[in-house]
Amino acid sequence: MILRRPRKQMNQINVVPYIDVMLVLLIIFMITAPMINPGQIDLPQVGQSLKAPVAPLEVMIKADKTLMLRDREKSGMAVVVTRPELIQAIKEKQALNPDQPVVIAADKSVRYEEVLKVMDILQQNQVKRVGLLAQPRTS
Repeated sequence: MILRRPRKQMNQINVVPYIDVMLVLLIIFMITAPMINPGQIDLPQVGQSLKAPVAPLEVMIKADKTLMLRDREKSGMAVVVTRPELIQAIKEKQALNPDQPVVIAADKSVRYEEVLKVMDILQQNQVKRVGLLAQPRTS
């Protein structure tokens, strides 16, 4: 009968195979990295970025629900307008620039319903860029 010796437990880890694998991977990455072709980037054309931004039309809604229109490109003075006059002014500006931006500045006491009515008028006249103007808080 053959007696076997009990195995002795190893309390150390052999890291030599891991180092070999790491060195092989490092060499593979060093060889293949210069061969990878980076993707092409489509840069904008110079003529596209030279177009100056258009000053927005400012529609102001007063506390008594009157509408005022300020064209910042022309005089910068606010003019009292009716809803049909507002539509006409917007159509004239859109004839020159289809992407004419419009901002709405409403008095703090104006109901949100009035702002929605003006936004509805702008949407019916295909205004693509509409914003709301707010006054920053003073500290």
